[in-house]
Amino acid sequence: MKKLVNDPENVVREALEGMAAAHPDLIRVHYDPNYVVRADAPVRGKVGIVSGGGSGHEPMHGGFVGRGMLDAACPGAVFTSPTPDQMLEATRAVDGGAGVLHVVKNYTGDVMNFDMAADMARADGIEVESVVINDDVAVRDSLYTAGRRGVGTTVLAEKLCGAAAEEGRSLKDVAEVCRKANGWGRSMGMALTSCTVPHVGKPTFEIGEDEMEIGIGIHGEPGRTRMELKAADEVVALLMEPILGDLPFKAGDDVLLFVNGMGGTPLIELYVVYRKAHEIATGRGLRVVRNLIGDYITSLEMAGCSITLLKMDDDLVKLWDAPVKTPALRWGV
Repeated sequence: MKKLVNDPENVVREALEGMAAAHPDLIRVHYDPNYVVRADAPVRGKVGIVSGGGSGHEPMHGGFVGRGMLDAACPGAVFTSPTPDQMLEATRAVDGGAGVLHVVKNYTGDVMNFDMAADMARADGIEVESVVINDDVAVRDSLYTAGRRGVGTTVLAEKLCGAAAEEGRSLKDVAEVCRKANGWGRSMGMALTSCTVPHVGKPTFEIGEDEMEIGIGIHGEPGRTRMELKAADEVVALLMEPILGDLPFKAGDDVLLFVNGMGGTPLIELYVVYRKAHEIATGRGLRVVRNLIGDYITSLEMAGCSITLLKMDDDLVKLWDAPVKTPALRWGV
């Protein structure tokens, strides 16, 4: 195993210290329990937005803390859910009096711990809404979930909800934006290689040099099928067909097309993927009105990608275009 780490047990703490040193104008980092909050939290009168999950998926979630996106993020150990006390303290830290939205990926530990934190926060008098993201069309259940996994739509929902909260919308209305995004977003991913969790020291799974896994999860969970490696255009078609078939996208719909790298795929290859995905989408009569291409929800150094299609309306386009300033996503400011 070759990794730029010191003691594998300290990698999350040291990464958080690096983020704190790099972005003091945008974020503050709290330790024991670990959470990241925007530098000006809490913002009075604004709905606070909290998300979180295991580390190893950077920049999600800590890289999305800042104006126009998340108010706080809770990083667990690598590929391990954060704890309820992290989530509770983060919720308290961002409560500006208008309530707090928890954006939760559908993994069993995340859902259970966020539920516990929400109950404790409500006992403190904080109004909390929770929305679970479950956009992965690859498999119904996996090693980590009951039901579909939460993947690429999580990033898009966090941006849209962040903009809605900055506008001063109510907790109910911000949560409704999140539910709309989840209902209108579908994703699927694939892997060319495994990844190595630092404290484990060996690949999460074995895959042949001439093989690929279609429908992989962001923790290396098995997908739909393992098959012989194919050319990029064939891979994209294998991902796009289940996405297009799952949600009744129809000709004339506006969509956001998100091509995400899993951590070890060069940007040049992601643009090759985007080219074919765009061709397939427009060939079905969809209008690609917005896009995102790059590493935003990763699986350490895994080579591979995921594709997300999100149906858009005028309100979602406005929220997407609104200013955002975080370590990993920024425009309009």
